[in-house]
Amino acid sequence: MAEQRAQRRLAAILAADVVGYSRLMREEETGTLAQLKVMRKEMFDPRIAAHNGRIVKTTGDGVLVEFASAVDATECAIKIQRALTRRNEDVSEGHRIELRVGINLGDIIVDGDDIYGDRVNVAARLETLCDTGEVYVSAAVHDQVEGKIEAAFEDLGEHTVKNIDKPIRVYRVSDQTGAPVKSTTAEGADEPLPLPNKPSIAVLAFENMSGDPEQEYFADGIAEDIITALSRFSWFFVIARNSSFSYKGEAVDMQRVARELGLKYVLEGSVRKAANRVRITAQLIDATTGYQIWAERFDRELEDIFAAQDEITSAIAGTVAPSFVSAEARRIERKAPENFDAWDFAIRGNWHMWHLGKEHLVEARKLFKAAISLDPTNVLALSGLALFCSWEAVWGWAEDPDAMRDLADETARRAVAADEHDAWAQASLSTVHLHRRRLDAGARAARRAIDLNANLAIAESTYGAAMAWSGQYDATMEHTDKAERLSPRDPAHAWFMLNRVVVAFVVGRYEEQIEWAEKMTEAAPDQPAGWRMLAAGNGLLRVAPHMTIELSRTSTTGIRDKDLERLLDGLRKAGLPE
Repeated sequence: MAEQRAQRRLAAILAADVVGYSRLMREEETGTLAQLKVMRKEMFDPRIAAHNGRIVKTTGDGVLVEFASAVDATECAIKIQRALTRRNEDVSEGHRIELRVGINLGDIIVDGDDIYGDRVNVAARLETLCDTGEVYVSAAVHDQVEGKIEAAFEDLGEHTVKNIDKPIRVYRVSDQTGAPVKSTTAEGADEPLPLPNKPSIAVLAFENMSGDPEQEYFADGIAEDIITALSRFSWFFVIARNSSFSYKGEAVDMQRVARELGLKYVLEGSVRKAANRVRITAQLIDATTGYQIWAERFDRELEDIFAAQDEITSAIAGTVAPSFVSAEARRIERKAPENFDAWDFAIRGNWHMWHLGKEHLVEARKLFKAAISLDPTNVLALSGLALFCSWEAVWGWAEDPDAMRDLADETARRAVAADEHDAWAQASLSTVHLHRRRLDAGARAARRAIDLNANLAIAESTYGAAMAWSGQYDATMEHTDKAERLSPRDPAHAWFMLNRVVVAFVVGRYEEQIEWAEKMTEAAPDQPAGWRMLAAGNGLLRVAPHMTIELSRTSTTGIRDKDLERLLDGLRKAGLPE
């Protein structure tokens, strides 16, 4: 047989190393490891992901990362170094975690998940030439990125390094003033989430000015409808409702919102409803500066509420991206329910559903059914009812779980039949499929939801769940990361964690499974799924005394038969009764 040809590809390679690692470990091993873990989780890994990088390998004191773009690699390195400098301001000298970073560009040899070749070795050699906290790049990288990023480059000349035949021309990366990239902005400032590469916006919960607490749902519904409309524009990055609404009732600092959610624009407003009239005020703010960009007031008869929402959406779109979004906004066709009362019930049900507690979900089911009785094609109500019924069966709250699963199945299919282009309907159908262990169908519906609305966190999370039960580790992490990025402060964040727990179990990473399960039980101590996956028998029985092996068998969703038997065997050993 002919010798198999080595697989090659062009890549940017980033090599980073912890300065003084041996000394730090010798002096304070436990504290150093803890610092490194936090640095990876909070500062390094998120920026790698945001710049489309892939961590190839890690050692105790170093990491090797592959990028498809030299621009992405260099920008990522700059942001990591600046973030570390800010973090180290309150750490005494001698105890700081500091990096050296080298970046090269060239042809690499690929062997599975690993990479090899001289171009990889050059990146590692550049890193050893670095000063603490700095970034050095090769001439190949410099030629690709100069003028494309906000940085300057100092030519350090040619250097001869170990095991590389030809001298390497080295460039030191600095800011536009020539200062090292480790220079900071405002002293002690929190490092924000990186801005997406498209207009990013959060719509905060609108303030209810009516003086009637019963109208709270109406104000929320206005904001939610605007979120939905904006999310249909694939060129917007729209923060999910559950994260933007987490600021409700607070005196909001817009710059804090920008930092915590990683965005540029915030829409806030108020609703005053009296008799048959409604007044909506809204203002668009550049959250990074606090400057008001646009403000408007809409007075309408109640029957004309959808026209008012359309006007607000068009105004926002025209302000953020006037060159092309305004034309699309005029072509939006809104699908309003025929009966306003049906819409009213659906919005109320949606408000209750996302509180996730048992009493709220029971109320949500009543409201969704009321909406459907008035408008059998109300997609929001059908999708919400399908999700609720599926959750009720899985969480052990249904008196007849099989009947509840059947109702969830029927309702999700009705939602898709009412509007197959509705992302929420596809996401609810995906959840129902997964809860009935139809992995392929669940993955297809979740993928369809993502295609319809790239800003829907639940779609990304559900697709991640399908990947988890299929044992696809990298895909699970990728889509769960996306869900968390779309909704960083989501009340349902614990369910994002469950994806990580599940995939770690399926692929046999048991220590990682336990770590994520512990985090989930801390975040959602009243939900049995985390305890079940932790296989902590005593804790599980304390939190969910009704739980048995048989109930676990029927309520554990999406899992393959062979994995289910392993899980049940673990629960038996943990002391769970049959």
